[in-house]
Amino acid sequence: MSIDLRLAIPAVCGWIAAAILIAVEEAAIPALVVAWIAAGALAVVRPRFAIVAAAIALCCTSVAVQAPARHPDILAEAATHHRTVTAIATTTQTVLPGRGSFEMQLNSVDVATQSERVSVPVLVFGDGPEHRLGIGARVILAGTIVATEPGDDRAFVFFPNEPPEVVSMPPWYLEWANELRSTFLSATQSLPGDGGDLLAGLAIGDTSAVSDSLDAAMKVSSLSHLTAVSGANCAVVIGLVMLAGAALGLPRWLRIAASLAVLLGFVIVVTPEPSVLRAAVMAAIVLAALFGGRPARGLPILSLATLSLVVLDPWLARNFGFVLSVLATAGLLLLAGPLARMLEQWLPRWLALVIAVPIAAQLACQPVIVLLNASLPVYGVVANVLAAPAAPVATVIGLAACVALGFFPPLGMLLSQLAWLPSAWIAAVATFFASAPGAQLPWPEGLAGVVLLAATSSIAVVSILGRGRWRRWAAVALALTLVCYSGALAGGRIAQQLGRPSDWQIAGCDVGQGDAFVVRSAGAVALIDTGPDPALLTACLDELGIDRIDLLVLTHYHLDHVGGVDSIIGLVDQVIVGPTGQDADERVIADLRAGGAEVQQVSRGPSGMLGDLRWHVLWPPARLAGIDIGNPSSVVVEFEPLGECRTGCLSSLFLGDVGQSAQQRLLSTNPLGRVDVVKVAHHGSADQEPQLYERVHAVVGLVGVGADNGYGHPADALLEILAGTATTPERTDKRGLILLSPGEKPGAVSVWTER
Repeated sequence: MSIDLRLAIPAVCGWIAAAILIAVEEAAIPALVVAWIAAGALAVVRPRFAIVAAAIALCCTSVAVQAPARHPDILAEAATHHRTVTAIATTTQTVLPGRGSFEMQLNSVDVATQSERVSVPVLVFGDGPEHRLGIGARVILAGTIVATEPGDDRAFVFFPNEPPEVVSMPPWYLEWANELRSTFLSATQSLPGDGGDLLAGLAIGDTSAVSDSLDAAMKVSSLSHLTAVSGANCAVVIGLVMLAGAALGLPRWLRIAASLAVLLGFVIVVTPEPSVLRAAVMAAIVLAALFGGRPARGLPILSLATLSLVVLDPWLARNFGFVLSVLATAGLLLLAGPLARMLEQWLPRWLALVIAVPIAAQLACQPVIVLLNASLPVYGVVANVLAAPAAPVATVIGLAACVALGFFPPLGMLLSQLAWLPSAWIAAVATFFASAPGAQLPWPEGLAGVVLLAATSSIAVVSILGRGRWRRWAAVALALTLVCYSGALAGGRIAQQLGRPSDWQIAGCDVGQGDAFVVRSAGAVALIDTGPDPALLTACLDELGIDRIDLLVLTHYHLDHVGGVDSIIGLVDQVIVGPTGQDADERVIADLRAGGAEVQQVSRGPSGMLGDLRWHVLWPPARLAGIDIGNPSSVVVEFEPLGECRTGCLSSLFLGDVGQSAQQRLLSTNPLGRVDVVKVAHHGSADQEPQLYERVHAVVGLVGVGADNGYGHPADALLEILAGTATTPERTDKRGLILLSPGEKPGAVSVWTER
C-alpha cells in the first residue's frame, strides 16, 4: 500500500525544480519533461544515466530555441521592417473556410528580391480558403509576419492580405485520411447536441465542432483531455489488434506487424498531436520489446519515448499538451497502483482502480494546469470517474464508424449513432459539473502558485503512500495546509466582497474569448456585445444585479460577440446594430424584435442618452465602399458625460473588432479626444493603429479575451502600444470580472477585479 520513497523523492524533487523553471519563464516549458526523464531513469538505472538524459534533453531544447533555422534572417528582417512576405506553405492541420487561425509550415519564401527555401512553422491569422483543405495541401500566402516569443512552437505569426491560394491538394498518402475525417465530421454534425459536437474530437481528434461553451465546461470539470483524441487511445487500438490476432491464432510476429501498421494508420487519421505521438512511440517501443522477447517496463519506456521525441523535436518540451501527457502517464505508472491497493481496503478492486487513476493523473498534472488556469477543479476526480470509462467506448466505435463510412455508409451512420451515446454522456457530465456550485476554487498565479501546489501535491502523496514518521509528518503538514488555504479562501472572499465598489460605471464580463461590456449611468444600463455563450453572460449579469437592458449594442455578428444574445431576449428595450451580411444576422435581429426590442441598424451619426451619458455612433460609415461586412464594419460607440456628470463620470470608447485600416479611417472622419476608458479592438490583436490610442490617451484599456485562446491575444504589439500611451491593460482572462469607477482624483479610474 506504500510507494518506495527512494524512487518517489527524486522524481518529486525534479518535478518541483522544473515547475519553478516553468513559472519563471511563464508560458515556456523547458525542463519539465526533462525532470520526468530523470525521474524515470532514476527508478531503473544508475543516477549518472539520469543526469545524462536530463542534460541531453535540456541542451537540445536550449539549442533548438535559438536555432537559426527556426528564425532565418530573411524572415527575421521581414518581421522587423514589416515587409510583405510571399510564401509557399503546407497545411499541418485541417483548414476550414472562414476559420480565424490555422497552422502551416513555410516551405519557401520571397521577400523583395530575395528567395529562400525554409522549414518554419507559423500560425496564420485570417480568413481560411473558400473550401476545406486537408493536411498536406500546398498554398500561396502573401502578407506580413510577426516573430513569436523565443521557444514558442510556432516561429512566426502570419497575417495574410487575402485568403490563401491553393497550389496543390494533399498527396494520396495523406488524402485518404483527410477524406475519412471529412466524411466522419459531416456525419457527426447530423447528430444532436453536445454529444455530436464532441464525438469527432474523441474519435479522430477533430475539435472544430466543439463550441466555446462546451470546451470551457470540459476544462472546468477537468475533462479537457477527452475533448480531443488522447494518447490512451493508442493503447486501446493496439490492444484490440493484439487480442484479435491472438483469437485468430496469428503468430506473434504477424500480430506485431499488424499492430504497427494499424498504429501508423491511426496516427495519420487522428493527426500526430503531441499526446498521440508520445503514446505511439511508447507503443512502438513496447511492440519492439515484445518482438525481442524482452520485458516492457513502464517508466523506462516513457523515459525513452520522451527523450527520443524531445531530441527529434525539442519544441515539444514547450508544448503543454505533450508535457501534461507525459506527466499524466508518469503519475499513473508511479501512483495509480499504490493508490488502488490502498483503496481496496474499503472498495471493490475495480472501483478502487477507477478512482485511483484520475487521482494519480490529477496529482501529477495540476501544478502545470495551474499555469493555464489559476484555479483548482473541485469536482475533477468525480467527473473523471464518471466520464473516463465512456471515452474508450466512444473512441473505438467512433473509429469503426469513421472507417465504415468510407466503405458502407449505412453501417457507418449506425456506428456513429451508437458512439454518440458515450460521447453525449461525457458532454453531459462536463456541463453538469462545470455549472455546479463552487466548481473552481482560486489558487495563486505564477511562480508562487506552482511551488505551493507542487509542494502540496507532494505532501499529499507522502501522507497517503509514505511510511512511518514520513507519513505522519506529511499528514500533519497536509492538514495545516488545508486549514490555511480554507482560511485564506474565506478571508479573501470576504475582503473581495467588502472591497467591491457599489458605484461602478463600467464592467467587463469574463465570457471567454469574446466581448461583453456593461456601461451604467443614473440607473440606465447599456450592454455592448454578448460574448459567445448565453450561460456565461447570464452569470455575469446576475452577478452585477442586472435584469433589464436599456441599450444593447451589437458591434457585429461574429459568434464571440452575439453568441449569448439568446439569454437577454425579452430583457432589452433598444438595440443598435451594424450592417448584416448573412441570413443568420437577420435572424438575430428578428429574435430581438420578437422579444419586444426596438432594433435600429446604424452607421456613423446617430446618438442618444443613457442616464447622464450621451452615446455617439462613430463607425461604420454610411457607404461601405471598400469595407467588408464583419470586423471592419463593427459599430464603434462613444459614451460622453454631460452636465454635472462631466467631473464624476467615466468617458469611454468601444472599438468592436475594427482593424488598423478601419481605425485609420475612423481617425480621419471623427474628432476623437481623450477618454478615460477604451475597449481595445479585436481582443488585443496586433492589427492596430497606434495613433488612435495616442489620440484617445485612455487611462484603462479593457481587453475581452479568453485564457489560452490560441490566437495570441492580446498581442505583444498591442500591449506595447498601450504602454506607450500610459494606458493600463485590464484583461478578462487574467482578472475575471472587471469593475471601473471614478478615482479620487480628476481623470483617475478606480479598478476592481475578481482575481
